[in-house]
Formats: sequence, structure tokens, C-alpha cells
Amino acid sequence: MTSSTDANSSESATPAKPVRPAVERRVRSDRPRSEAPVAPRERTGKPVRRKSEGQWALGYREPLNANEQSKKDDNPLNVRARIENIYSKQGFASIDKSDLRGRMRWWGLYTQREQGYDGTFTGDENIDLLEAEYFMMRVRCDAGALNLNQLRVLGGISTEFGRDTADLSDRENVQYHWIRIEDVPEIWRRLESVGLHTTEACGDCPRVVLGSPLAGESFGEVLDPTPAIDEIVKRYIGKKEYSNLPRKFKTAISGQQDVVHEINDVAFVGVEHPEHGPGLDLWVGGGLSTNPMLAQRLGAWVPLDEVPDVWEAVVSLYRDYGYRRLRTKARIKFLVKDWGVEKFREVLETEYLKRKLIDGPAPAKPDRPIDHIGVQKLRNGLNAIGFSPIAGRVSGTILTKVADAVEAVGSDRIRFTPYQKLIVLDVPDDKVDWLIDELQPLGLHGRPTQWRRNLLACSGIEFCKLSFTETRKRSQVLAPELDERMADIATDIDVPITVNINGCPNSCGRSQIADIGFKGMLVDDGEGNQIEGFQVHLGGSLGLDSGFGRKLRQHKVTSVELGDYIERVTRNFVKSRDEGERFAQWAVRADEADLR
Repeated sequence: MTSSTDANSSESATPAKPVRPAVERRVRSDRPRSEAPVAPRERTGKPVRRKSEGQWALGYREPLNANEQSKKDDNPLNVRARIENIYSKQGFASIDKSDLRGRMRWWGLYTQREQGYDGTFTGDENIDLLEAEYFMMRVRCDAGALNLNQLRVLGGISTEFGRDTADLSDRENVQYHWIRIEDVPEIWRRLESVGLHTTEACGDCPRVVLGSPLAGESFGEVLDPTPAIDEIVKRYIGKKEYSNLPRKFKTAISGQQDVVHEINDVAFVGVEHPEHGPGLDLWVGGGLSTNPMLAQRLGAWVPLDEVPDVWEAVVSLYRDYGYRRLRTKARIKFLVKDWGVEKFREVLETEYLKRKLIDGPAPAKPDRPIDHIGVQKLRNGLNAIGFSPIAGRVSGTILTKVADAVEAVGSDRIRFTPYQKLIVLDVPDDKVDWLIDELQPLGLHGRPTQWRRNLLACSGIEFCKLSFTETRKRSQVLAPELDERMADIATDIDVPITVNINGCPNSCGRSQIADIGFKGMLVDDGEGNQIEGFQVHLGGSLGLDSGFGRKLRQHKVTSVELGDYIERVTRNFVKSRDEGERFAQWAVRADEADLR
């Protein structure tokens, strides 16, 4: 893609001067004989008119696709009134399609997949078949922070309105399924009565802000950024000035590297400045999907009290300069790629902040993912226990029972994590074992095995219209199966081996950054039939070995082969790794035969 300043010019390039006709050259016979003849200029093609990328800052305000037109026709935040006053009273059939398939996302609502249609039906041409009359509802939990009252309300909504579904997402949210449009106003009322909401949980807007589950209590953090997260949500979320972005916008803010900052649109990471003290390092342009890119440092140190202003400046820059012509290239990562970090920082400082940012050092890379699973001491002298449901699959019943157990140990703080996990804070020493034993029958393990701890999955074909394969539901069987298959080498695996399962190329399940990542697709079974399968990515990771997984030519596995394949490649790793070697390091150098 060309740079933004070139790609949006409405004027054609200056044409080359035409070659003079041959007859004109012949009549100029007074030229001295010793003078070399003038060679004719080469002909050039017609000048190419560059397409506008739809950047508002360059004057292109007319929508260039249907999504942009829909947002211009009516700000998506306005759809709430129609949901409350019309659709919830008149039912699913009354919903305008531009609201149903567009604007309702700004309030956390997507239609879910109609049951009974396998991956061969996935695609826009079958949208009318795939669209069930039920919704996935995403509840926004900024920084994953909850109290007991909020957890009980989440559990109650699930059991009463969502057929007891509740999944913990890798964005620290809760996702329900089977939600009826008739029930949405009452669900909103209950959520908002305890300080929760679904505002901008989806859509082309600033989505949930990831934060450290142990913010303010961890010995490993540089500082507690909770005040900045709270201020961002208070000032900007639900405000129409920031609700029409080119695409979705993801934020991560933490005093330590536990929020997958490298794959967020903007991130602030705790770092100690040698002169100014604790602050945050600014990153932009991360994201996965079909064109994965890791975020890049701007080299700027931001003090805590300036984080909301800098965040607003980055969002505003993206709103104004982001590409709006093609949705496939509308994320901020494409702008950062084309401009480079130097230009991005210059525009940020000169046009939006009106001041220079302070140069700062890079944070040291961690040697493994910081997921906070298990027991660890807090600054207040109590304990945090990180529990691991398989791929975030819980239920309203489970959440309610968790609330009862947490209350019994005297705590009022629960956190969701960017790894689909749940953490209980403020557990006294004499209650640690009791709480672990109490929650284990619910599928929440406080001392989980390798595979229960490190398996992550998206929603999959069970509910998602974009998916080709089953993922989260399959994970519930796969994790205990892997425990049993590899019990004999469990003690030999002394480093995490992450397994991420994604149902389509959009990477909600982060397949490119797992040790063993699977991207869902349809594959040929050898007899001309299309069946569920996966492309394999190996050796992806964040942190010390940040990078995307290695793909082997024509290497795919079917759904029924997942367990066999994971066992085979894991045993090869254990057998041939060097001492202390991480899976990502081994996967880069391993022979292809050991990876197939």
C-alpha cells in the first residue's frame, strides 16, 4: 500500500512531455554535423489515478463502502433507543437489517449462528441461512475487574436469559449466547444497576481496555495504571466523537507485560525511566487476523496522569487518518506500517498533542507469558489464586457458585484475564487450599495441568457465523485427553506449550502467536469431501520470542487428528530439545519431519 499522502490525491500525476513528431526533427537541419542526434524520449503509460483511502483528515468524507455509509446515515450509538422502544417490543422480525448486521454491535450484540449448518455453509452468500434469531451479547469488563455483586448479576443473567451460557473471552469480557431481543432492555437494566454495561463492546469503536488482573497488588508491576483506565472509560467510551472509527480499536494498559500488548492497536506498558521514574511505554499498530502485525514502540515515555490524553490523541489520529476504503486494510496497523513510527509520532505530537513526548527506554522482555495462574502473594499480604477453566468455558451457574465461595473466604474482588481465566484476589493463607478444592469440581483448577492452563480457543462453529470448525466445545474434551495421553512426560515439560485453536482466519483465538496454533478451514478428506480441519502454525509467541508461528507447506490436520498431532509434536520437542530451550526456539530450528 502506498503512503497515506500519496494514496489519496484526487489529482492525476503530472503527465510526461510528449515526444516531438519525427517530421519536426527533420526540418531542423541547421544543427552542426558534430552534434550527436537527440534520442527520442521513451513513451510512458497513462498516468495512474490513485484511489482515495477515505481518510477524513485529507478531505475524503464521502463513504466508500456500505459500512461507512451506514455509520454516516446514523451514529450506531443511536440504535439503543430503537432496541428499547421498537425491536424489543415487536420482536426479531422488526429489526432493520442495517441495525441488525451493523449498528447493534456498538451495544455488544451479534446474531449467532443458526444450529445445524456446518462449515460448508460459512460465507456471506448464506448469511440469511446462518443468522439465528438469537444474539451473542458481550459484556464489557474493563481491566477484567469485578466485585461480588457484579459477578452474581452476571451469573443470574446467564441462567435466566442465556440458557446458562457464559464464556470468558481473551479480552477480559463475558459473552452470553441465546439472548432474545425481547430481553435485552432488562439485561441492560440489571447490568447497569451494578456498574456494568455493553457500550461499545463491539463495533468500529474503542473496545474494552485490557488491564492487569493484579493491578495495584502485584510485586511485578512498575505502577498501577487503574486510574488511567478508569479515566479513559469515563471520558471517552460512549462518546460520539470517538464512536465512528475506521475499524475496531483495541487497548491494553498495564504496569507489567501481562496484557498481550504486542497485538493491540494501542498499548501502554509499565517502564522505569532513568530520570523521570515510573511511567508507561507507548506502542501502536498491533493486530492479528489475516495480516498479522506486532505493535511497534514509539519510543515515548508517558507519565500516568497523561495516559488518557495520549490515548485520546492516538484514537483521534486513527479516526482522522485511518483508511476507510477497504475494511480489510482499515485497522491502525496498516497506517503505522505505511507511515512508519517516526511519522506517526510526529503527527501525533504536532497535530493532536501540540507538544513533544518524552523519549524513554524499552521495557525488559519477560521470559514467559505472565498469566497469573496458581497462587501468588499480593502486596496487601493476602493471596491471589488464578483458576483455569478450559478455554474460558464457564456458565451462569458456575459464576454464581464462584461468588458464594469467594464470599465465604472474605473476598470481594474477582478478575478476568486476557487468557480466558479467572482470578480471585484477597484470599487469606488459611483459605487458599479450601478455595482451590471448592472450585475444582466446577472445572476451575487453581493448580492446573499443562494443557488445561495453556489451551485457548475462540467461540467456533457452535455459535459463530464466520467459523468453519468447532473450537471451544472441542477443547473441553481435548484438554483432559492430552493430560491422559502425555501423563508419562508431564514432568519433562518444564516450559509452557500454548495451544490456540481458531475456527477461521480472523484470529480471535490468536493462532499465529501460539506454540501450536490451529487456524480453522475446510480440508479435503482424500475422497473429495470437505471436512473440518486446520492449518498449523508452530512457534509463535509474545514476550522474549515475539513473532508469528512457522507454517509448513501443505501442512494441515483434520479435526479428529488434533490430539494425535499435538501429542506427536510435543513428544518430538521433549526428545530433541536442548536444555532450557523453549518451544518457540525449537520450532524455528526443528526438522520438518519433527513438526508434521
